[in-house]
Amino acid sequence: MFEIRVNTDFAAAHFLTDYHGKCENLHGHNYEVYAHVRGAELDEGGMLIDFSELKGALRKVCATLDHKNLNDFEVFVQNPSAERIAKFIFDSVIAEIPSLKKTDGKKAFLYAVDVFETKTSRARYICA
Repeated sequence: MFEIRVNTDFAAAHFLTDYHGKCENLHGHNYEVYAHVRGAELDEGGMLIDFSELKGALRKVCATLDHKNLNDFEVFVQNPSAERIAKFIFDSVIAEIPSLKKTDGKKAFLYAVDVFETKTSRARYICA
């Protein structure tokens, strides 16, 4: 099995409405995001997917979140946790590159998206 990973970042604000503690107040993060693609077979050029194609899709998706209040996005249901952000980015990258959706017989598929709120705090959404 082969795996590649690309990353990008974005800055955004949020607050958690169903949380009791300092995160219930509006605050921001400099998020670091990683997208992982896996596959058992390489294409004719010896790649799972072109790094620039995956990186471009990831950057495009993260640009929609950059310098925004994530609570304003309906998809997060007023609680834009790192877990929900990871799933949103995963689904959005698939929308940008539909060929990365996991199906039987796929050469390459989006396996996981990691969202780091800090250097030590990460949420991951994994392809089921």
